[in-house]
Amino acid sequence: MSINKLLVAMSLALALAACSKQEAAQDAAASANEAATEAQAAADQAAAAGTQTADAAQQAADTAATAADAATDAAAQTAGAATDAAADQAKDAAKAAENTAEQAKDAAEEAKK
Repeated sequence: MSINKLLVAMSLALALAACSKQEAAQDAAASANEAATEAQAAADQAAAAGTQTADAAQQAADTAATAADAATDAAAQTAGAATDAAADQAKDAAKAAENTAEQAKDAAEEAKK
């Protein structure tokens, strides 16, 4: 995932309205994007160091990027949700994607060691 795509995703997440469910989804998307950026940096460092685990670090970074995209999509769905239940589901999906991105970031950082 390119840095430009991350910036677009973060901009989209930050552009959401300020209601509490939207804020929670927005925060999750921003955290997921940050984790994806950190995971990619870890993968790049592993590759630069020539470690044998560079592929594992890159896979983890890709997982984090995919989760960040999912969090951003869920945040957008929260903004457009017709009901509170739908907004809650989208917010929960954003939070789950944030957790996945964080775990993938941790895996990428571990793989670079």
